[in-house]
Amino acid sequence: MLHGDIMIRTRVQIEPESDMPGAFRHAMLIFGAISVFSGPALAGPIDAHYAVSLAGIPIGTAVMNGQVDNGHYNLTVSAKLVGIATMVSNGRGAAQASGGVNGARVLSGGYALSASNSQMSRTIQMSMAGGNIGAIKIEPPFDEKSDRIPVTEANKRGVVDPVSALVMPMLAGNALAPENCNRTIPVFDGAQRFDVVLSYAGAKAVKSKSFDGQAIVCKARYVPVAGHRPEREATKYMENNREMEAWLVPVAGAKVLVPYRIAVKTMIGTAVIEAQALTGATTAVGN
Repeated sequence: MLHGDIMIRTRVQIEPESDMPGAFRHAMLIFGAISVFSGPALAGPIDAHYAVSLAGIPIGTAVMNGQVDNGHYNLTVSAKLVGIATMVSNGRGAAQASGGVNGARVLSGGYALSASNSQMSRTIQMSMAGGNIGAIKIEPPFDEKSDRIPVTEANKRGVVDPVSALVMPMLAGNALAPENCNRTIPVFDGAQRFDVVLSYAGAKAVKSKSFDGQAIVCKARYVPVAGHRPEREATKYMENNREMEAWLVPVAGAKVLVPYRIAVKTMIGTAVIEAQALTGATTAVGN
């Protein structure tokens, strides 16, 4: 989604190191790889609306919606900057992916992103099959950078796109089980290959207008693999960042966990993404 001096992955992608507020981009990295789906039994619509803030100041909104039925999915994630952030960049964008789930494997059938800010717009399209990237079309292409780690053909195999990273087969029937956090997600976004490493951190009670019940808490780490610029200060900071977490809550009827709250410490404050509305959210957690 939206993309700036930090690492958003399901985002408005203008440049791999771009002009939007960094906190928004790093928080969205986690958003783009943190929803858990139960697998073949999963069925139902997804509709979630979020507010995004930096150091307590509203800077953006995000929406995730789509459908998951009988092991197939079609999801769209969109975001835009709002309020004071629009003084820096009037950025917005949307990404869409569809595919299937085979056991514990997510098989993307393709990915498309369109993004724009005050200076330019960009589109990305990727064809995929069996976890491997086929054709990639980026218009306009990214500028070449001599310090960027090259992306190899091997980096494009056994991966998911940023939106399909939202489709994580549940590894335990109980939604609060540690297994539903403990995993590594290999992501390729058309320009960069990175891992999102999740680990169990406990459970939290949530009581708000959008949800009332228990949330599972996952710690997250960003691990760059290729396509990044390792000497950039923001890259080093996020690679060493241990203060990123997501709270996941269940959605009724679909046996799905979706993000309720995501917090990411950045060099200029903590970025928070928090649900304002979750269609079908339920207090029931477990089998």
